Amino acid sequence: MVIYILLGLTLLLALGSMLLLWIAVTRPLQYSRSLVFLSCSLALFVYLYGTWIFLSAYTKYVFAAAFVLVLISAAQQPRKEPVRPYAAWRKWVNRALAWILWVFIILYFTGTTGRPRRVAIGLPFKHGKYFVLQGGKGLPTNLFHYSLRGAVYAMDIVKLDRYGRRANRVFSANLHDYVSFGDTIYAPCDGRVVRANNTNPDNTPPNMQRGPTNTNQVLLETGTCYVFMAHMRKGSVMVHENDWVKKGDPIGRIGNSGFSAEPHLHMQVHMKESNLPWYQCPPLYMELNGKSYLLNEIIDADEK
Repeated sequence: MVIYILLGLTLLLALGSMLLLWIAVTRPLQYSRSLVFLSCSLALFVYLYGTWIFLSAYTKYVFAAAFVLVLISAAQQPRKEPVRPYAAWRKWVNRALAWILWVFIILYFTGTTGRPRRVAIGLPFKHGKYFVLQGGKGLPTNLFHYSLRGAVYAMDIVKLDRYGRRANRVFSANLHDYVSFGDTIYAPCDGRVVRANNTNPDNTPPNMQRGPTNTNQVLLETGTCYVFMAHMRKGSVMVHENDWVKKGDPIGRIGNSGFSAEPHLHMQVHMKESNLPWYQCPPLYMELNGKSYLLNEIIDADEK
């Protein structure tokens, strides 16, 4: 399973960063500066990009605390002289690897699309904590959506339980094990419903059905943009084409229809332009209740 591979890789990199830190700090500083730089860079990289959500969204905070404890503990150990001199080429390799990681760290915040055009809309939820499973400002954080038509700023959002979990286990084929499944979706803005699909079945994880119309969806049109929301639960869509909705009106429930491996809400927004299909219009970066979110960030719907 891909989920277990990604989680295993996250944990392996996290443990590797702590091991490198221990080795570096317990050696004389003249031999270990580059290794300290590499270990801290790796730790920050895995903190930002790691798939901690498969355990809990809060697991990365445990990792951060453990990393600091390793640093404190290692600093209290007697420094050991290396058995043989530390080769200069190793220092250069350490620095090169660290700077490569820093490219990804910087791109996590900046993305690759320059300064995006933004749109202010509301949260599609009213209560609870949610998590950005996929999102960001283009590459590398939004790699999957970047490959899809016009979805460069799209977001996949899941709901969390009180322990920060998206489901009651790492993986489950039972839709009801996922916190998101059946959660109510609310209109994030006023608008007219220009598309509403409601009859597609929910996939059994991790199966997916690709296609433009095989996902239960709602497409809203405002005076300036289109708001697309997808993967809704079969039979849960509460609006019809040409209905007018107000911000905060319930419009459906989270499901697992279409090209979706587990229950979540997919959202993307496009600037409205005449004579173009909505998905070919320029994509917009979403500000939800006045705040923008990046990959692996937590959304608190109770914050006002």
